[in-house]
Amino acid sequence: MTVGLIWHSSNSPNLGVGALTVSQMHIVDSLARDLGLSVRYIIMTAKDNFPHYIQGDNVELFGMRTVDLVRPDRLLARVMKCDFILDIGAGDSFADIYGPGRIRRMLTSKFVIHAARKPLVLSPQTMGPFEPGRTRDFAMASVRQSRAVFTRDKLSTDFLREAGFKGTIGEATDVAMRLPYTRPERAPGGKVKVGLNVSGLLMRGGYTGKNMFGLTVDYPALIRSIITDFQARPEVELHLVAHVLPGDRSAEDDAHTNREIAAEFPELILAPEFRSPSEAKSYISGLDFFMGARMHATIAAFSSGVPVIPMAYSRKFAGLFGTLGYDRTVDLKALDNETVLARIREGYEGREALAGEVAAAFGNADARLKVYEATLRDLLTEASAKRR
Repeated sequence: MTVGLIWHSSNSPNLGVGALTVSQMHIVDSLARDLGLSVRYIIMTAKDNFPHYIQGDNVELFGMRTVDLVRPDRLLARVMKCDFILDIGAGDSFADIYGPGRIRRMLTSKFVIHAARKPLVLSPQTMGPFEPGRTRDFAMASVRQSRAVFTRDKLSTDFLREAGFKGTIGEATDVAMRLPYTRPERAPGGKVKVGLNVSGLLMRGGYTGKNMFGLTVDYPALIRSIITDFQARPEVELHLVAHVLPGDRSAEDDAHTNREIAAEFPELILAPEFRSPSEAKSYISGLDFFMGARMHATIAAFSSGVPVIPMAYSRKFAGLFGTLGYDRTVDLKALDNETVLARIREGYEGREALAGEVAAAFGNADARLKVYEATLRDLLTEASAKRR
């Protein structure tokens, strides 16, 4: 059978977006294997300038162009091949905050699927915000026509209810909690390995260069304070970990930012420029403590049991982690530099207790994803029966 994955990516230089795709396929493959089924995939997404980390004989890659949404014949041909389609909205793009172009493209693709009468599942993602108006009306019309609706946090669930959706909502969590990884072997003893993910986007002040996200911290100064603080600890080995890599998104490139910082602080260890989301998570899983502003970098730490302090620049952080009962996120839009640094110090010094909090909250994540997985199991079973 064929499963469509729309608004996923097989080669995004933002490894968080790629993590959603790899994790989604891992979930479906595991369920299909249990059911004795064979699955092929059609991945439908915007094109990216980065090497593909998802390929195979059972994978068809369809790079959507703007023209495919104006004249959707090519898109419709792929949709018609699918038994059902999973739409993850690139994690957080089912909203109007990224401008009219992106949400129009996303909504157009959804209505192509609805017109084809193919089951559409809104996989766990951030929903909203939308300002009242026609765009929100169209968005909610698509939600109502979807076969199943899953959010990844309570804030998104609340948004859908406030927007008038009365159907069933599965409140799950981010599918990247299921991202496969291999923990590196560690020799006994040695220094405490601390990881810091620096957002190149925040270092540049957002796409506008003018504090686009309304941070209350001085982010570049905060990063330098964190580095100085940890370098003063003789037991620590500090690693800079990029999670958005060079592609065609120079404003977002963490790796370039890391190289600039390493030139200023030469004792830092630069993590490799990873070629896949699982490679990044495997590296992060070998650390003893982690902090970062890329949400999926912090999810990689959290879901591999590493004590972590997420550094939030949007509501999606607190929504995701708070829904799981993990309240160690520091809000870069509400706190000052000194308070953020103090909470990071507190987390590091109490990292053993923090690891226990991570384990307890991950249990909540696991239970929430099992509800989503049960729905996918039912869809696979149903699709298999129709093919007989």
